Amino acid sequence: MPASHAALLCSMTKPPQHGDLSPHEFRAAAHAAVDWIADYLEHPERNPVRSRARPGEIARQLPSHAPAHGEPLDAMLADFHETILPGITHWNHPSFFAYFANSSSYPSIVGELLAAGLNANGMLWVTSPAVTELEQVTLDWLRQLMGLGDGWFGQITDTASVSTFYALAAAREAAGLDIRARGMAARNDLPVLRVYCSEHVHSSIDKAVIALGLGHDNLVRIPADEHFRLRPDALQTAISADIANGYRPIAVVPCVGTTSTSSIDPVPEVVRIAKAHGCWVHVDAAYAGPAAIVPELRYLMDGVDGADSLVVNPHKWLFTSVDCSVLYTKRPDVLRQALSLLPEYLVTKNQDDVVNMMDYGIQLGRRFRSLKLWMVLRAYGAEGLAERIRFHCELAREFAGMVHFEGGWELTAPVPLSLVCFRYVPPGATEDDLARINSAIMERVNAGGTAYLSHTKLNGKYSLRLAIGNIRTDRQHIEGVWRELREAAKQAV
Repeated sequence: MPASHAALLCSMTKPPQHGDLSPHEFRAAAHAAVDWIADYLEHPERNPVRSRARPGEIARQLPSHAPAHGEPLDAMLADFHETILPGITHWNHPSFFAYFANSSSYPSIVGELLAAGLNANGMLWVTSPAVTELEQVTLDWLRQLMGLGDGWFGQITDTASVSTFYALAAAREAAGLDIRARGMAARNDLPVLRVYCSEHVHSSIDKAVIALGLGHDNLVRIPADEHFRLRPDALQTAISADIANGYRPIAVVPCVGTTSTSSIDPVPEVVRIAKAHGCWVHVDAAYAGPAAIVPELRYLMDGVDGADSLVVNPHKWLFTSVDCSVLYTKRPDVLRQALSLLPEYLVTKNQDDVVNMMDYGIQLGRRFRSLKLWMVLRAYGAEGLAERIRFHCELAREFAGMVHFEGGWELTAPVPLSLVCFRYVPPGATEDDLARINSAIMERVNAGGTAYLSHTKLNGKYSLRLAIGNIRTDRQHIEGVWRELREAAKQAV
């Protein structure tokens, strides 16, 4: 047989090197993965909350090059269990209290799976009409659940950092300085632009100001009151002083639920002052916004309808898988003006009759994120969501009571929602001593693997943070971490 014929026959007996894997392989692996997820979420506390991996430990177990030949999916699942899981910090753990929770619920996981299977790109309405229209409807549902008025346009981004970037890009555009076309460099006609926020604002505001070319020095931090809320009088003073010095105020960012303490800035007063000076108001309610679904917490949205934009994160306290942030704006025309661009290859015949979500951000490709949020809202309903959030706030108050009535411990901030800031204060300890002692307490608890906390500094006081928001957190988890904290305090002194 000629060599060429032999080579051809040999190639015909090999597995094909084109196309996807077989549906049989996918079904077997997908069923195994779903079964594992169900078991994992049924007992997430079986895992240590914080990964115990050392730097580089996971990478050293992985090959330095991609395989030359395909490997079976079951081998990858085995490596997932043996190599990847030890490097995971389990945000789904009911005793994950370190940061604001982003626990994933079953309906969200189903929505994520379906979205992955569809792999739709919602950049234009025509590229998947359901992606755009379900997003609009779902975000209008959420708007109503939080008690906001009409007139808000919503879009889903990945994180609050991107939502905030878009909002401040719109604020810069609204200033009417033609920055989109002419930029900011070498312009003698352009005043220094200023953005104002609480001293307790999230770092995403800092990054947005830097990325937009406004300059970090032009983010003006306004002092807070004794409850860690932005002081309106200090805001007014700062804006007036800047105007007198030739600066141009363009935006103010109040918080509904600050990262360190969950304090609530006085949004109505901030809106009044900002609007008097022509400033855009962007409300950061990434954590606390969903709590307005609870009827008795609807006050959290007081004054927000007077703002220009608002960010809330369903992936924090609405049990929706990361990533899912929502940016609302009352002025979508300004946002579109700031960020839209239409090359010829994206022109469609019905573009004037539909919403093309690519016009409201810098990303062209857009995942089908609304599907998982839609399924969460439907699975639990308004009452179910409210009851879960209400329960978390109740647990926080109970934990705060434990701290308050236990000798040698103190609360370091009010507890308006589900975050508790506190510390251990043995007699005679200096502030330096307290920082060292409380850091040691936190590290001992975190190293134990059954709970995970974080810290902050409030008026110079090193404080521990316990944030409740996981859909699977129950009273027993709060009681358990309190026992561990008290035991760790005995060892730390």
